Amino acid sequence: MTIRLPHGTYEPRTEPAAFGAPGAALASRTVFSAAHVVADPFADVSPDSPAAVDWDATLAFRRHLWSHGLGVAEAMDTAQRGMGLDWAGAAELIRRSAAEAKAVGGRIAAGVGTDQLPPGAHGLDRVTAAYEEQLALVESTGAQPILMASRALAAAATSPDDYLAVYTHLLRQSAEPVILHWLGPMFDPALEGYWGSADLDTATDTFLKIIAEHPDKVDGVKVSLLDARREVDLRRRLPRGVRCYTGDDFHYPELIAGDDQGFSHALLGIFDPLGPLAAEAVRRLDTGDTDGFRALLDPTVPLSRHLFQAPTRFYKTGVVLLAWLAGHQDHFTMVGGLQSARSLPHLAKAYELADRLGLFPDPELAESRMRSLLTVYGADR
Repeated sequence: MTIRLPHGTYEPRTEPAAFGAPGAALASRTVFSAAHVVADPFADVSPDSPAAVDWDATLAFRRHLWSHGLGVAEAMDTAQRGMGLDWAGAAELIRRSAAEAKAVGGRIAAGVGTDQLPPGAHGLDRVTAAYEEQLALVESTGAQPILMASRALAAAATSPDDYLAVYTHLLRQSAEPVILHWLGPMFDPALEGYWGSADLDTATDTFLKIIAEHPDKVDGVKVSLLDARREVDLRRRLPRGVRCYTGDDFHYPELIAGDDQGFSHALLGIFDPLGPLAAEAVRRLDTGDTDGFRALLDPTVPLSRHLFQAPTRFYKTGVVLLAWLAGHQDHFTMVGGLQSARSLPHLAKAYELADRLGLFPDPELAESRMRSLLTVYGADR
């Protein structure tokens, strides 16, 4: 039986792909999935209201990721941080998810930012204090801190020295090594010119200077610039022992596989919908089977490029759609009403690409739900 999508008819799979068995932690790479949050569809909220989260479904999805040996990167941009999820909601998410991680033995890292600050101009002291507040919260839960790029710092800083001062202060305060996150403006336009320069070579030098002065306080760096060559160049310049976590949702197979000079670990939003498949691929790397890793993961790139196409920051809509179609939640509702951020043709293409990969544990459920969405749009005629 075929389904009529906006771009043409499609014959869905009838069986899921033969992968997806839960397993122990991965060995050859450290892999985090940046996980989405599940909204409460019955909450009477507006797009400007604080996020109403379905905590049971949200935590169940994290248990799903942990069961496959993946780590969870919590309260990152995939969780709509700064796009529907405010600091109060993020803090509660971190507390609950960290407690769940302890209960099941899962690995967790969590985002530290400055998003409790109201809109407007802030001095560097206030930006630093906001970072400190969030760092203390994350450390108190036992989660590994990820120092996220800050819109407030990008607005307040007038030179690379301002970034050096703020990050140096935070690294000196951190109890354990942190992950530094360089999020490009394609994910958040307010981060244009981060590290004090719109020139990426100059910005990279500042970024590396911070790391070089405190290598014992930096576990690794997450690079989300969608530029594989730049990531490899940066990776080769990192001090010994500092990891590179790819955040490149366009080139992740080649970056994780690596070359004769090294490889990237992973902290990726696309590993939310790809969780079981990604874990199976890395298990092949664990046995030294690079070709098998690429054979499994390379075909996922068209889906990832589709979900992360410009405007890239709205990739979360496709991620949540796939979670609903896969049966991880009972509805296609997002905090902040972000389910409306992508067109029906975009969502339909995401369904087809994911189904071709065998991502849906129950293809008939996914087809039924896709048909219901088409009906809502008046497109299932």
